[in-house]
Amino acid sequence: MFTGLIQAIGKVSFDGERLVIKGCQPLEPLLLGDSISVDGVCLTVSELINNGFIADVSEETLIKTTLGEKAKSRGFVNLEPALRLSDRLGGHLVSGHVDGTGEIINIRQKNKSWDLEIGWNDLKFSKYICDKASISVNGISLTIAGHKEKGTKFWIAVIPHTWEQTALNKLIPGDIVNLEVDIMAKYAENLLIDTASANKSSNHQPTISNDWLKEQGWQ
Repeated sequence: MFTGLIQAIGKVSFDGERLVIKGCQPLEPLLLGDSISVDGVCLTVSELINNGFIADVSEETLIKTTLGEKAKSRGFVNLEPALRLSDRLGGHLVSGHVDGTGEIINIRQKNKSWDLEIGWNDLKFSKYICDKASISVNGISLTIAGHKEKGTKFWIAVIPHTWEQTALNKLIPGDIVNLEVDIMAKYAENLLIDTASANKSSNHQPTISNDWLKEQGWQ
């Protein structure tokens, strides 16, 4: 589990069928078996090298995330070690399991921030988008500033510190990014679906109210 607060910017490349991640000095000491978020993808340290590590990666990960294409061009990646139970949760809970990818539609520089507009490549995840919700973009914990077209497109406001200390400043319109929606939203959806299915099978259709939500454990 991660918090979405980036601690280093590295570079990724291929070593045969494995990924090489360099630029990990701020994360040291690394140990074999450590989990590292690489552009929002949870990877396991399988071999230690100078200033970095090598990770085995599945075909599914290469297909469903941007890591494969970035490795071909030795692209920049955001790095974060796994969260300790004693750490502060400065961002939000990020699992490192990418839901889908999105495309950078536009980048607008403002007086004290940058607006990044992003569109989902897989529109089924747009239902999780709402104003002020948390989202992980290439492993960075960010807040949705607004959305349109039922969440298929949304934008985030990036403050100068985040812009300067992550690889967001290397993005241009047309680039593809890894996206992970708030895990709490997915858990809530799953619980409500299961409850609705159980009530349907018993021919009981509850009215959703404050009392009903409290009975289901929602405060």
